[in-house]
Amino acid sequence: MVVLPAVLVLVGRFFVPESASWLMVKGRVAEAEKALLQLLNRQPTYPTDITLGAPAGAQGSPEVKISFRRFLGDKKLRRATLFATVPWFLQDLGTYGIGIFTPLILTNAIGVKREHVGSVAGLVYNDLLAAKGAALIDVLLIVGILAAIFLTDRVGRVRLQMIGFLGCAAGLAIAVTGNNAGTGWDIPLIFAGFMLFNFMTNLGPNAQTYLIAGEVFPAANRGVGAGFAASFAKIGAVTTAFLFPVLLKNIGTDALLIALVATSVLGAFITWVFRIETKGVSLE
Repeated sequence: MVVLPAVLVLVGRFFVPESASWLMVKGRVAEAEKALLQLLNRQPTYPTDITLGAPAGAQGSPEVKISFRRFLGDKKLRRATLFATVPWFLQDLGTYGIGIFTPLILTNAIGVKREHVGSVAGLVYNDLLAAKGAALIDVLLIVGILAAIFLTDRVGRVRLQMIGFLGCAAGLAIAVTGNNAGTGWDIPLIFAGFMLFNFMTNLGPNAQTYLIAGEVFPAANRGVGAGFAASFAKIGAVTTAFLFPVLLKNIGTDALLIALVATSVLGAFITWVFRIETKGVSLE
């Protein structure tokens, strides 16, 4: 059942108009005009016609090949590539690990505190309590993305991504503190930490990495650059999805969360070092 939506999206992408900016860079002016008319299709029709002039330095052939080597060899493209890929990779380590395994982490925390579970019903109760807690925590994802929509063009991508990474680190640090706190403080701190993490990840890196990857590359390289950044990031997502439960079992919750605190701080540092702010800047 889960394959069907993916197939529908795949088929639908064949009917999405090509980027007019990319077509113009390639010198395909007539196709760019057609693409713009498709995007501006409305009733009543307006505008009825579009005329574009070829930009200076536009490539005359659409067959120009883009080498991945150029993304690391060209100084400007290298900076954009590192800025778009590394923070996204680091963000996926935490977001997918925490997002997928929040119920498991909560079960471990709650189960450890309740040392004497006398029946299967008690075990089920712990699992249900963790699932309800995860659902409550996930509400903050919605709040975070709404805040990102409101603040991105006001605050800027770089600042929000840095704030988000540091907020994620703070949330996970609070969760670690809660995992070692005494009865009465443990569960509130764990929940508060994960709620802060979810809010900050969607306010910052989980939202901004998508925007940044689609904005920092020149039009001629934008599709390949953004695609490479997304693919590289998904290495982190797949890695954490497979290794998270293994590491959780072998090194424990505290060590794993502390490692994710470190990756979040590193994400903020990399964002600052290679920052390219695109707020209010023309994509051309």
